[in-house]
Amino acid sequence: MTREPMTLESYDLLTEEFKYLLEVEKPKTAQEKLVAAAQGDRSENADYHAAKEKLRFIDKRLFFLDSMIQKAQIIDPSLFNHDRVSFGSSVSVLNINSQKQEHYTICGVVESEPEIGLISMNSPLAKAMLTKEVDDDFYVKLPNETKHYEILSIEYKDIYSLKKNKRTKTDFAFH
Repeated sequence: MTREPMTLESYDLLTEEFKYLLEVEKPKTAQEKLVAAAQGDRSENADYHAAKEKLRFIDKRLFFLDSMIQKAQIIDPSLFNHDRVSFGSSVSVLNINSQKQEHYTICGVVESEPEIGLISMNSPLAKAMLTKEVDDDFYVKLPNETKHYEILSIEYKDIYSLKKNKRTKTDFAFH
């Protein structure tokens, strides 16, 4: 089984969502389905079909969450030295091709938000950066080009505090 690295905060959020969907949302939706079914002909009963579809989405999400929880490898990046790029490292790089400075933080799949620089350890860029030190250069082969980078700095920043899309209980429910 492939392990999925993540912070404790992300793991706790996954388990909280799993528990909420299993204990609150799924029973509530199953009850809605029963009430709708009692109204008569199911073939043209929009409430019944909506509840049935909602249960299907909940079950798919539960399956995904369970899979991620089972594969979770909880890592505390604050314990690392960060003199080399590793999980939780915030890295400033110089894109040699464009001469522009870019910033990335290496995180797990469930934490990634590439649009703000939180990139998964599985991304080609993160894989190329891992174990590199300041002043090291590296190449990333992409489908249409190869990019050349130099590492300018490596530091630790709390992954969860960098996130823009923080899920809460209101996000767990299917509307």
